[in-house]
Amino acid sequence: MKNILALIPARGGSKGIPRKNIRSFAGYPLIAWSIAAAKQAQLVTRVIVSTDDEEIAAVAREWGAETPFLRPAELAQDKTTDLPVFEHALKWLEETEGYRPEIVIQLRPTSPIRPKTMVDDAIRILQTHADADCARGVVPAAQNPFKMWRFNGEEKPLEQLLEVPGIPEPYNAPRQILPPVYWQTGHVDAIRAATILEKKSLTGDTIYPLTIDPKFTVDIDTPADWVKYEAVIYGGLEVVSPGKPRKQMPENVKLILCDFDGVVTDNFVLTDENGKETVSASRSDSMHIKTLREKGVETMILSSEPNPVVLARAKKMGVEAIHGIGMQNKGKVMREVLERKKVRAEDVIYVGNDLNDLPCFEIAGWSVAVADAYPEVIRAADYVLTRRGGRGAIRELCEMVLKRVENRE
Repeated sequence: MKNILALIPARGGSKGIPRKNIRSFAGYPLIAWSIAAAKQAQLVTRVIVSTDDEEIAAVAREWGAETPFLRPAELAQDKTTDLPVFEHALKWLEETEGYRPEIVIQLRPTSPIRPKTMVDDAIRILQTHADADCARGVVPAAQNPFKMWRFNGEEKPLEQLLEVPGIPEPYNAPRQILPPVYWQTGHVDAIRAATILEKKSLTGDTIYPLTIDPKFTVDIDTPADWVKYEAVIYGGLEVVSPGKPRKQMPENVKLILCDFDGVVTDNFVLTDENGKETVSASRSDSMHIKTLREKGVETMILSSEPNPVVLARAKKMGVEAIHGIGMQNKGKVMREVLERKKVRAEDVIYVGNDLNDLPCFEIAGWSVAVADAYPEVIRAADYVLTRRGGRGAIRELCEMVLKRVENRE
């Protein structure tokens, strides 16, 4: 078998999103998504992360990559290009281990959303085309460069950026008659090692395309990008993931089960000198519960908390509640509820925020976490809401379910 190395560059410095390579993206460190893409590929034989940062290296090892060296600081600057990073890695491996791969795969952490066969598809292009120096991921360009201009200043005329043989004014031409144009993404590059070491290039002269569906186009540079693309993950796109596949909302939702503390409430409690507790919740969470019930979707609270405040709040919301369950019995009680109500588990949504909700996640047809749930819960959830517990999370979910029900009617 040929030696095929996946090399993931991940420096420690990041101005736009500090520590972004190990920040949680849809429940997993951002770098874990690229490591997963490499490890799940059938043709990759080795996975290495090139980093200058000890913490990133430790996280990379936790998710299954090797970090046999730390990249020198001079190769981890804001303006450092990719080529010297790859030259350093290949030279270190050859000089230290006598290891030289035939093909090197670049997987940038900032493009974490990848189709399941993408890496193998890129490798096969090189295996099929002996003349190829590189295979690069591309998508149809959203903006047509033939309609772009060089800007020389406010007081100077615009200058046509590109010319098209046979079309004198491409900027005035219909898009349909212009040549098709593609944009390179950061998803994947498959490069012959000789291209890097001998041609001193990450592409060489002959570059073959790996055409990628535009819905996978992702490049995370800002916090707004982060939120936007996490929503893509939770929206049902089938991608390579570091964890288990996420299920989609059931077609025929019959029951929504909610934890209390941290879901119905904001997980804070006020206690007076007599031990009386007061919790905080959002009135808006009750908004759609009656409408859903009329459409055949019941809402119910399951709580480990024995405090009568649970029943008081449930009565105000107009839902049934079972409380004082105990930390270890939630899953058992949930199964009893489903049996009593004659509801299939696959038609149930469970909303939680803490570790004692995980047994219920395993049972439910769709497991949902509030935005401020514990990291392990977010990682296990099929979907993560944008609202926090006690701050509109239940309303957000109810609106999603109501939309599904109304679309089905």
